[in-house]
Amino acid sequence: MPYIKQEKRIAVKLLIRALITEGLEAGDLNYVISRLLYQWCEGKESYATYNTVIGILECAKQEFYHRVVAPYEQTKRQVNGDVYC
Repeated sequence: MPYIKQEKRIAVKLLIRALITEGLEAGDLNYVISRLLYQWCEGKESYATYNTVIGILECAKQEFYHRVVAPYEQTKRQVNGDVYC
């Protein structure tokens, strides 16, 4: 889960804000994520580390879907009607 302590959030939010103000496009965001994960793995290369990274990505994907995509889809379902009706 992406729920970190408030003290850490301040520093992380500043880093994220700096990146976002650069006007990142999809490829840029992919690069940032890839480099971040690659560098996080440096010096601790193992199946367990790589498995952890895959788990991080999967959980981040699910959290994004749950918090952002699903509410958007619910709104569109109400506006346009349910596909199963």
